[in-house]
Amino acid sequence: MIASGPRPLALVVDDEAPLAALVRSYLEREGFEVETAGDGETGVRVARERLPDVIVLDLMLPGLDGIEACRQIRTFSDAYILMLTAKAEEVDKIIGLSTGADDYVTKPFSPGELVARVRALMRRPREAAAPAIAVRHFGDLEVDPLAREVRKGGASVELTRLEFALLEALSEQPRVAFSRQQLLERVWGSWFGDEHVVDVHLANLRRKLGDDARAGRYIRTVRGVGYRMGTGE
Repeated sequence: MIASGPRPLALVVDDEAPLAALVRSYLEREGFEVETAGDGETGVRVARERLPDVIVLDLMLPGLDGIEACRQIRTFSDAYILMLTAKAEEVDKIIGLSTGADDYVTKPFSPGELVARVRALMRRPREAAAPAIAVRHFGDLEVDPLAREVRKGGASVELTRLEFALLEALSEQPRVAFSRQQLLERVWGSWFGDEHVVDVHLANLRRKLGDDARAGRYIRTVRGVGYRMGTGE
């Protein structure tokens, strides 16, 4: 049972409503205030709005899965995250924990086991928060690495995962001219195809930013080398 005082808040994110209700009832008996969500998008939104102390997060969710939900939550929250997975393979557990989860429980599980894991997490001291990463400004273009958001003139710009990763790499070191190979290594990790795939994604990125490839404000072509960030002016 949680000690007396303000009740800690738990968020349970699971698309199996009966299971979510069961976990909720057990956590409430332990003194938690509990919110529930039935999908990843809602879970991330509730986590951002309510800032829970602990999150019980199912791996297999409709739409935004538990892994991506965990990644997004970690950009703004240091809540304890307990992943639920129906898959026993070690790779799934490792992937879940590598996104910022603190522990996992494999289905089927007893509610008592889950509560014991939550109690153990709550006793674990949190690590000191990492230094905040500043929003990057290039004229009227804003790149927010933590929130994974891009705004131009105050309006949101919707990018794919690869487009954002390219923009993040370029904006992190704006004075560095990156070769295609360097961008492949930073964004793709490993790639055995045509390195001009970088050009294709950068062309799409430029189009979404309203940038001119011949005189780029935000992304500049460095002849014989590759690309670097522009000032936005």
